[in-house]
Amino acid sequence: MKLPKVTYLFEPTQLHEIANRAVGLERDAACNQIVAELKEKYPDHIRTDLPWIFNNAGGAMGEMKLLHVSLSEYIILFGSPIGTEGHSGRYAADVYDYVFSGEMWCYHEGEVERTLYKPGDGAHLTRTQTKGYKLPEGAFMLEYSRGIIPSMFFFGLADTVVSTLDVKVLGRTLGFSAKMIFSELMKGKV
Repeated sequence: MKLPKVTYLFEPTQLHEIANRAVGLERDAACNQIVAELKEKYPDHIRTDLPWIFNNAGGAMGEMKLLHVSLSEYIILFGSPIGTEGHSGRYAADVYDYVFSGEMWCYHEGEVERTLYKPGDGAHLTRTQTKGYKLPEGAFMLEYSRGIIPSMFFFGLADTVVSTLDVKVLGRTLGFSAKMIFSELMKGKV
């Protein structure tokens, strides 16, 4: 059986432009504008009706709004009104973060100085790379990933399974993601 060739629906440069147009807006307005633009550009592939849910991963706690999840891509809004920090995880996928509110501080193994990402900046974590990161109070970003998305669930849910034991968050994350993946498969999107 021949596997279908993976083609990506979303372009990192276009997502960065969408996030940049929200810079300077009040946070709720920024989130609403980003979601509206994504829904307009990709009407059959963006969910707007899902609630914000907690995410505990790599020692960090934030909240996320799932907008798109397929086997090869995801798009979320992610951030924390009170700040957080932790380990990025190491994936078989690229992760792009586009800051539109607050700041993100990062460093890679062996670095002794942080890299600062301000509103309008984009960070790219390449496949198999890892970093430490901090979101000071009020940081939010548009996050996009492309690659083997199911492989990211182990890291993304480990803290929830073994630390917070929050079965509601676990159920919502897995349930919403599974429904979105199935819906995309029915549209022919891997």
